[in-house]
Amino acid sequence: MTTATDTFRGELAAVYHRQAGADAGGFGSALAALLVAPPDALPVPSAADRDVWGPQGTADPVAVADILQRAEADRGRPWPVPLATAAARLHDDGDREGWESVVFARQRRLSRAAVAAAHYADDEDAGGRWLGEVLDGVWLICEQSSWCWPAHDDAFARRGSVLPTVTAPYLDLGAGEVVSLLTWIDHLLGDRLDARYPGIRARIRHEARVRIFEPFTERRDWKWLGLDGDVHNWNPWIHGNVLVAALRLLDDPADADERARIVALAVEGIDRYVSALPADGAIDEGYAYWWNGACRTLEALDVLRHATGGVLDASGITALRETVAFPHRMHLSGDWYLNLADGQARVSAIQPWHALHRAARAMGDRDAAAHAASHRIAGSPAATEHEGFGRLLRGITDPVWRSAAQTASPFPREVWLPSTQVLLAREESGTAAGLTMAVKGGHNGEHHNHNDIGSFVVASDGVPVIVDAGRPTYTLQTFGPDRYDIWTMQSGWHNVPVIGGLEQSPGAEFAASDVKVSVADDEASLALELSGAYPGADAWHRRVRLDRRARRVSIEDLWTPSEGDQPTQVRMLLAGEVRQAGEGVVVTPLDGARPVRLSWPEGITATLVVRELDDPVLTSVWGTRLTRVDLDVTSRDRVTVTVELDQTNAEDAR
Repeated sequence: MTTATDTFRGELAAVYHRQAGADAGGFGSALAALLVAPPDALPVPSAADRDVWGPQGTADPVAVADILQRAEADRGRPWPVPLATAAARLHDDGDREGWESVVFARQRRLSRAAVAAAHYADDEDAGGRWLGEVLDGVWLICEQSSWCWPAHDDAFARRGSVLPTVTAPYLDLGAGEVVSLLTWIDHLLGDRLDARYPGIRARIRHEARVRIFEPFTERRDWKWLGLDGDVHNWNPWIHGNVLVAALRLLDDPADADERARIVALAVEGIDRYVSALPADGAIDEGYAYWWNGACRTLEALDVLRHATGGVLDASGITALRETVAFPHRMHLSGDWYLNLADGQARVSAIQPWHALHRAARAMGDRDAAAHAASHRIAGSPAATEHEGFGRLLRGITDPVWRSAAQTASPFPREVWLPSTQVLLAREESGTAAGLTMAVKGGHNGEHHNHNDIGSFVVASDGVPVIVDAGRPTYTLQTFGPDRYDIWTMQSGWHNVPVIGGLEQSPGAEFAASDVKVSVADDEASLALELSGAYPGADAWHRRVRLDRRARRVSIEDLWTPSEGDQPTQVRMLLAGEVRQAGEGVVVTPLDGARPVRLSWPEGITATLVVRELDDPVLTSVWGTRLTRVDLDVTSRDRVTVTVELDQTNAEDAR
């Protein structure tokens, strides 16, 4: 069998061709012989394995009990139903949440019912009731006109329709997540479900073929394929879900060649992402997007390793080994992380930490495994349905993760990521205490970009004080032509200067230059030229430096004054309680971290601009307000701002 995959030449391809022993027949032909049978292709036991799923089984009892309690509460309530008006609303006011939240709630309810059906499989009455609940959820999803999230569908752009066109299904993140959910349910319960309700497995396979396999193979202009060289997190997220579905649902012997072909195409697609992943493993969208980009890649390749009996193993690829370290390298403290682009500084603790732990074990990265285990709190569920059903099943059936003891996060002293030009440095390794500094260069054409070249973050005891706001709730505007009308995307609300009235512009051509990093025992700094991010601006040189001995962060700016009457300002966005104190301000951070003092030279006019917050994505991180301090430096050509722990207001814990 010949496939397009026989010609792919990325880093993953090189490894897999060698491991598969691909000859002139190509990778596709070799793959067909490697794949294990569909019932064994996914790395989770089915409900038939009572040693895992029975009442005394090894599936995490805390997670199972937690899920059963919520599943019982679901019963008797109407199933959530996504309405056409909610889908069409996207084209009225841009709202996405009204439709997506209902769909997510329905999928989580079905996940809970499936776990209950597996748990009670030995009880004819209880097991039967839960199989009925699963049937209702599966049927509702199969009857749903589109699995695509309305914000992604091309029905309006192509046909002027505010509702999906059922004859032209769109393969996006939402459709991938649905087919993954149905696949894992089929794997877990399929035999029992079909015995009680004959025909439901055939319906799942029909919908998967029409909505997933045919669009995936017949329409190869999907932007997320990365054929134009622009590879982002959609690529492994969707390819990974297609991979899972093909491995399990194409189980008719007559489908064997198609199964191998689709798996090979998925591998080819993931290979583009792996080949584009920088050698340092950094994600330009930041930590929050690691979970649905690099982590999805690691999970998909782990499934493929299992489905080939361990033959295809990507653990030796440098970028994959390095990206396993990315989450702990971006860790500030607790649930605080350095955020870039659309990422949030405080992401929900409900993440598939088991996936990171599993990948770290495979890569032999003890620090990454320790960071994952720092979230393994005794008595808490090993995973939840909020992570996705496949992730839930993997987490609660992973015996090593189940028994992992909570450990301390490693907190490396400094991290330099040349691909994104991000430096993070703290006073000491192994602790979040004291000041942590982070600064970025890069360009303004990054994925989920904000105009933020030269921006920096300072944290006290691991809690951000000088901050990046992150993003508000996604709407139609977020990824449209008016994206940079959103205040959080603009450089004016990042910790960068306004140069003669100019703010930064979006686009890869607007970039930092002359970037120089310095790391030593007593200090760490990043110096860079910012003027290239501002159309028509003269020179502006910035150096952000952590002096470990003085326990001080300094932001040193030197520039060529602009002609004209427009103001030049140095701006900083602050979180916490802010009060003016002489030539500076004192900030009392969130979460009880020690206060810090920001100071600047005498004679500079400082204005505090309060930004009231009401968007739930922002308030969940920062509370009800952020404060921007604007330093008017129009008449100057240099300024240094210093940040120190405020010893007059807080006892030095060290």
